[in-house]
Order: sequence, then C-alpha cells, then structure tokens
Amino acid sequence: MVSERKKFYITTPIYYVNDKPHIGHAYTTIAADVLARLHRQLGDDTWFLTGTDEHGANIAKAAEKKGKDVKEFVDEVSAKFSFAWDQLGIAPDDFIRTTESRHERAVNIFLNKLKESGKIYEGEYEGLYCVPHEAFIKESDLVNGLCPDHKLKPERIREKNWFFKLSEYQSEILELVDSGKLLIQPATRKNEVLAFIQQGLEDIAISRPNVKWGIPLPWDSNQTVYVWVEALFNYCSAIGYGFDEEKFRKYWPADVQVMAKDIIKFHCIIWPALLLAIGEEPPREIFAHGFFTVDGQKISKTIGNVIDPNEWVDKYGADAVRYFLLREVPFGQDGDVSEQKLKTRYNADLANGLGNLFSRVTTMIEKYLDGDVGEFIKSPRDLSEVSESFNRLEFDKGLVEVWETISWADNLIEQSKPWELVKTEPAKVKELLVNLAALLYDIALKLSPVMPETAQIIKSALESEKITKPAQPLFPKIE
Repeated sequence: MVSERKKFYITTPIYYVNDKPHIGHAYTTIAADVLARLHRQLGDDTWFLTGTDEHGANIAKAAEKKGKDVKEFVDEVSAKFSFAWDQLGIAPDDFIRTTESRHERAVNIFLNKLKESGKIYEGEYEGLYCVPHEAFIKESDLVNGLCPDHKLKPERIREKNWFFKLSEYQSEILELVDSGKLLIQPATRKNEVLAFIQQGLEDIAISRPNVKWGIPLPWDSNQTVYVWVEALFNYCSAIGYGFDEEKFRKYWPADVQVMAKDIIKFHCIIWPALLLAIGEEPPREIFAHGFFTVDGQKISKTIGNVIDPNEWVDKYGADAVRYFLLREVPFGQDGDVSEQKLKTRYNADLANGLGNLFSRVTTMIEKYLDGDVGEFIKSPRDLSEVSESFNRLEFDKGLVEVWETISWADNLIEQSKPWELVKTEPAKVKELLVNLAALLYDIALKLSPVMPETAQIIKSALESEKITKPAQPLFPKIE
C-alpha cells in the first residue's frame, strides 16, 4: 500500500504594488522557494503561494501620481514582481492578485460568514492613521511623533466603520501563541507578540468609507473592506475557499507563513482571530525574518536606498544572489547587505570554493579516468543535517556545513596529491576521484533548493556517460 504524501502549504505575504520589488521582498520569497523546493524533493505534496496586494487608497494615489488608470498601474507593477521572481529562479505554484475575481468572490463569502458570527458591529473610530502603512497606529507606537517605519506623522481621522470584536479573542490567541499551537519563530518574535497581547487587544476596524479602490462590503456599499483584512484572506482564496472545497481542505491550514517582522501583529493576532471567527484553523507556523539595512539604514522606499534584485541578478546570476542573501544573514535576524559584500562572497565562496572544486574534480576525472567513474557510491561525508537546517529555516547554518565540506574536499586533494600519486598508485587515485564525485553529487542535491541551476549543472555533468571538464567555469571570478 502506497502511503499518502504529506502536504506542505507555504506562503509569503502578498506584496503591496505601490512600487516595484526590492531586495527585502526577494529575501522573503527566496526563503519560501527554498522550503518549497526542499519539500518537493522530499516527495511532499507541496503548494507554494506568493502574489500581490493591489487595493487601497495608497495604490490609487500611486497610480494618480504616475498619471495612470489604477488597473493599468497595478497590472504593470504586479508584472514586475512576477518577472523578478522568474529572474531569481523562484517557482511558486500560484501567484495570486487581489484584483482577481476568485479573491473577491472568496472575500465576500468570508465577510458574510464573519457577519453571521456576530463578531462584527458598526461604530465610530477616532485616532491616528499612517497613510503609507494603510494602518491605524497607537500614540504609544510613535517615535518623536512619527511612524517608526515611515518617519512620517500620522493623520488624525474620525470616521464610521464596521468593527471586528478582536478583544473577545484575547485569551484564545494568547493560549494559541503561548502553547506553540500557533508556532511563532524566532523566539524573539513570539515574545513580542505575547507582550502585545498582554497589553490588551482592542476591537479593530474591518472597513473604511470613501475608499473607492477596493472590495465593497457585501451589506454596506458605502464601506470598502479594510485593505489589510481583505489582503490577509488571500491565503485562503488562493486555494479555493468558497468555490473549491476539496482543494481548500487539502491544503489548509498553512504549514509555514514566511514574512518580515513588521507585519507580525496582523498575521499573528488579527489573522488567527478572523479565522477562528469563521470556524477555520489558524496557520501552524509563522516565521518572521529581520530587516536588511544598507549602510546601517533600513531599506525603505521613503528613504530611497532600495536595491533592485534584477540588477544583482544581471551581474552575478540568480543562484549567486540566492546564496548570498541566505548565507550573509542568519534568517530571523537583522543584517547589513551591500553589493561589495555580495562580490566578496561570490569570489571567495562560489568562484574559489564550489566552482573551483567542481572544476578540479571534473578535470582530474577526465584526465586520469578518461571521464569514467563507474557506478556511483555513497558520499564519504554525511550531509543530511544540511536539509534539516534548511527545514528549520537556519539557511546560513546549512550553507556553512556545505562549505566546510568543500574545504574538506580541497584539503583532501592537496594532501593526496593525485597528480603525483597517479604515477605510482592509479587505483588509489581512482578511489579518491570516485569518492569526490559522490561527494560533489551529494553537495549538488543538498544545494538544489538554494541554487537550483548550479545544482543541475553539477548533477548533469556527473551523470553523463563521460565526465568532461566544463567549457566555462561555474562562477567566473569577478575582478
């Protein structure tokens, strides 16, 4: 009897299309892609979702500023995200856009269920609103009177809204997070969420008046669904909520939702509460990574220090960018990136490390064994912990282990001196090269979620009937 494949549903946040993608968006999406590829490699029934968040007053303003129709504007920017992910070798199973009819249909079903739950009511809100965030903000969250992320003074607004009784879910959300039933990683993020819950949860607005670019409330056409509430539901609408029950039940709840740390309040508190209100399970794990800085400053459209991932891919290749971003900063922590750091890692780790080992081994196999290593044997080093590290989102740790193995192989070659040994003991040279070929193949397998193109080149070369030295180096050194 064949056992049923384990399912694995992973999401990124959907990215706001008021501007083109930057390296922070790429970081999140590459990490999710690595996990999806790893689980596909393990044989799991994997579904990887990403996409774009396309409603709200900010989008309408951005389109107006560009002198474009809003739909034309969101089509263009969404396409830029899709193109960037293609360039980076990111392979989602689905790319959802919140302007799609499937999303609007699912949101309407969700809202009606929410209303039927008795957990929403009409009321009036007066307080601070951060326009770039499209989010209400407390006085206590401000730094010198400004939004800490956007460095702008929020507006004070007063308006009628429909509210969700978030306050009634305080004890339930606290128990979910505290017990780990909703696993929040890393631990510092879990502690932040617990501290926020313990301050006391307040009811939240789920709609706004006078916002034309969005989804109207089904029972109140004067109100548009608050963009954050509507956007959160993409994780359900993308897998068939309300219209493909079989697919939805197959994949929900999400196994891992990967995102940056600035949106954990929405995802770790509001999102699970909304799901509980309509009788659905919350996600199983939320992993919130840190921010990149450039010269010590957070990457920000407002500040203007945005790095376009396409520019790095054009210069260094997709696999090099994927490797650098996951190796340079422990996933979950903040870290500083720059093109100079990328160039240094490219030359040291990729050109002089992996690329050099691959060239040395294939050259010697061609020269000393006439390109034939015979039957593949088991790798002389156990690299199983690499995949386990990746699965725990400890990407840097897994990559360090691979590169320690590359150094070990280089040292083995230097100590064995096959170019001298072949004159007296050719059998020992064959044994050495067969072992190195097996090791290289295993390295390629373990690296394939992170560096899929490079891994395929290595595997294809070693699987060929006659192994030959590659015509071009894997990673030509950049002077």
